[in-house]
Amino acid sequence: MDSQQFRAALGMFATGVTVVTVRSADGGLVGLTANSFNSVSLDPPLVLWSLARRAGSLPTFTHGTHYAINILAADQKELAQRFAMRDIDRFAGVSWREGAGGAPVLDGAVAVFECANRSRYEEGDHVIFVGEVERCTARPGAQPLIFHGGRYFTELPI
Repeated sequence: MDSQQFRAALGMFATGVTVVTVRSADGGLVGLTANSFNSVSLDPPLVLWSLARRAGSLPTFTHGTHYAINILAADQKELAQRFAMRDIDRFAGVSWREGAGGAPVLDGAVAVFECANRSRYEEGDHVIFVGEVERCTARPGAQPLIFHGGRYFTELPI
């Protein structure tokens, strides 16, 4: 098995799309698009996500006390693409409010998990972050943005 074959097989698993956000030690806003999000535990409420070890934002997420996992709505495809880009101000023109521990919470998300940065595990070429959810919100009936086979969808393909 080669890495392309592995990546193609993983792409067959439809996921939601998140933007994970944090405030840096100097007060700057950092965020990135991620689809590696999952629940871990109900008691205590824990979720996880992962970030590549080579990501420039890894130190900020590692040392930050809180982060927010924003699950994007079907109409937020451009936001997903924006937070996946390099060398831009990802927050320019983006509406947000301050959440737990100062982490930015994006307006319009279908759900948000505001987390304390509980633990990290280095596995392979990624770091797995486990967050303890301090506050969460959801918009009942809102349609999530879906990622499948390398493409975004506003509803699952049939």
